[in-house]
Amino acid sequence: MLRRFGNVHYVSKKLKYAVLYCNQEEVETLLKKLQSYSFVKKAEPSFKPFLKLEYENSAPDKAKEYDYKMGI
Repeated sequence: MLRRFGNVHYVSKKLKYAVLYCNQEEVETLLKKLQSYSFVKKAEPSFKPFLKLEYENSAPDKAKEYDYKMGI
């Protein structure tokens, strides 16, 4: 039934949750619709589009880099 709202990416039957992909513009209306169903306990949007994925100091330490080459 969730397929009509977007792409179902993952469903966990053991932990009873599903990951659903949809358009960013439709998030608020879809959350209201999903929460109105009796089988949905909680619906949350993802904050990944708002996270900064480029890190400023991403250069590794020289000591760690040497250890990785040694195979320790």
